[in-house]
Amino acid sequence: MKVILTHEVSSLGTAGDVVDVKDGYARNFLFRRGLATAWTKGGQKQVDAIAKGREARAINSLEEAKSIKGNLENKAVKVAAHAGGSGRLFGAVSTADVAAAVKAAGGPELDKRKIEIPTPIKSVGSHEALIRLHPEVQATVTLDVVAG
Repeated sequence: MKVILTHEVSSLGTAGDVVDVKDGYARNFLFRRGLATAWTKGGQKQVDAIAKGREARAINSLEEAKSIKGNLENKAVKVAAHAGGSGRLFGAVSTADVAAAVKAAGGPELDKRKIEIPTPIKSVGSHEALIRLHPEVQATVTLDVVAG
């Protein structure tokens, strides 16, 4: 089934891309979360409008993303979480927690959907998270998880 992505999906593409996916994935995941719409001839006009908008913002956002990447990678971000005596967290650090910690550390406001945590953070210590600032720019941020 051909679908038009309306939002960025990490394994498929960015907004405005036309991709071919299985019917069940489209119906049960993409459509229900509002990440895609069914491809039609009229929908192709929507794809063209999204692509024009993306091209207009691409050059400015690329330069801005590179400068933000340099700032984020140079500083460690402190995340406070509830932890037991052995350093094990009650729950895990979420992408929303990371976004709030980056903003509190003086960084930009980030969308939690642009943050990827490779393995669940369930202990106190130093961990890494990947932030997609632009389709061509990704920043790796060091997180210092402390009991708080």
